Amino acid sequence: MTSLHADEAFLSHFQFSHDPFASRVPGFKFFPAQRKPVLGQLHHLARYSQLLLVVSGPEGSGKTLLRQALVASTNKQAVHNLVVSAQGAAGATALLAQIALGLNALQADIGSILSQVEQLALTGREVYLMVDDAEHLSEAALEALLLLAAGNVEGRPHVFLFGDVTLAPRLESLVDDEEQRFHVIELQPYDQDETREYLAQRLEGAGQDIALLSDEQVEAIHLRAQGWPGAINLVAHETLIDTMLAQRRVTQRKKHNGLSVPKKTVLALALVALGVGAAWVIRSGDNPAQDMVVAQLPPAQPDAPVIVTAESLGVAFDGSTQSLPLPMDDPALPLMREPLAQAAGLDESAESADEVIVPEVAPPEAPEPELKPEPEPEPEPEPVSPPPVVPAPVAPAPEPVAVAAPKPAPKPTPKPVAKPPVKAPAAVAKAAVAGDWYAGQAGGHYALQVFGSRSQRAAQDFARQRGDEYHSFKKIHQGKPLYVVTYGTFSTAGAARAAIETLPAQVQAGKPWPRSFAGIAKEIAQAR
Repeated sequence: MTSLHADEAFLSHFQFSHDPFASRVPGFKFFPAQRKPVLGQLHHLARYSQLLLVVSGPEGSGKTLLRQALVASTNKQAVHNLVVSAQGAAGATALLAQIALGLNALQADIGSILSQVEQLALTGREVYLMVDDAEHLSEAALEALLLLAAGNVEGRPHVFLFGDVTLAPRLESLVDDEEQRFHVIELQPYDQDETREYLAQRLEGAGQDIALLSDEQVEAIHLRAQGWPGAINLVAHETLIDTMLAQRRVTQRKKHNGLSVPKKTVLALALVALGVGAAWVIRSGDNPAQDMVVAQLPPAQPDAPVIVTAESLGVAFDGSTQSLPLPMDDPALPLMREPLAQAAGLDESAESADEVIVPEVAPPEAPEPELKPEPEPEPEPEPVSPPPVVPAPVAPAPEPVAVAAPKPAPKPTPKPVAKPPVKAPAAVAKAAVAGDWYAGQAGGHYALQVFGSRSQRAAQDFARQRGDEYHSFKKIHQGKPLYVVTYGTFSTAGAARAAIETLPAQVQAGKPWPRSFAGIAKEIAQAR
């Protein structure tokens, strides 16, 4: 799938009008309440101070977005906005040339530029000079901007520099300690509530709402992005892509397990129907005195016909008009596992096959042939093979199937088969111990959430196979139980994120993320 088609599938799946987390989107309102005071402070300082203003923050902190908002919120009739990128004009000469071109100055020097600023001031317009990516500016370019910001008596432009944290120390080295010629505003990361607000604004701008992301996903996005909006965009986009792929896998699985039935299943059902009909015909035939009619499928021979009767399908009659139940505990009978497993809600690990396998039916032994008086000689296992059709009904195994088989069952009274129930209390005890383990952790510490499943068995197996550092707990997600596996205990979220690199590749593929034990304890309490 090409990148274009992938973008179209992403927008179509969530019904977005555009990618809500792209670097450039329609509108400039995508910042929470924390950034609004910064915008107001920039307008206030530009009006009432004569300082060069610096907006500082790491990459992805929202500097460019704040600069766009500053341009969009100015009065275009009273302010002439001039935006210059330092990436294409890092030197003083190239920078002054771009400024002169934007102001229609005659020459690219400081005097001519200030003269043009004075002419605009006489018409009632101020000049906002904004330099993006200012960390790329040379020392000479920074000195030129300090001179422009100081201006003269007739006029001065309002200079804004948007750059990373290295910009302020460089300006300090160019200015005497006694004079104040610039002011620095450092951007701060969002807290979790502000991250939620920022995500909601982005999604609403694309025609959706925050309901697309669960509380756990919002928390994970905030922790991985550390509250910086640029990283939030990347992580949120990746999270929605993962959600789309998971939903599509579920939809494809439902279609596969819906009305479509494998051909072998249809053939097996037809075989059962044919056998029931044949048994009915035999039961109502010329020999009503027979207590039980038994038939078997002889071994396949190239020229021998195969007769399908009631016993070959596990159907027996006791002389009444109703059929006995099928012996479902007979290991010789085929078992259709996948449809039953899916109907019971088992996961893929509990399913064994997606087709019906019909095993060969061996001729049953006849331990008591004298109970069946017949004019023909007693059926021996050796002569049965030459005549494939006749000895099959003569060698009835009804008593071992209908009478003898069930009665020996109670004799082996030792029910060691009850060993699975013995393990059940151990599993319950382990779950209780796991709950006590989480209760014993400090609420301010963190664990890595590495796995989640609707199947308790799958979660317990995942944790058991990987060691004592893995624990599991139960929570309620979207109204249904969800079993979560966590790894380790860490004093800070940063320590937890650092431990991700030490995990096995299979565990890292699940994209682990830090969870506070306080949040986990709350989810455990809600699930009880």
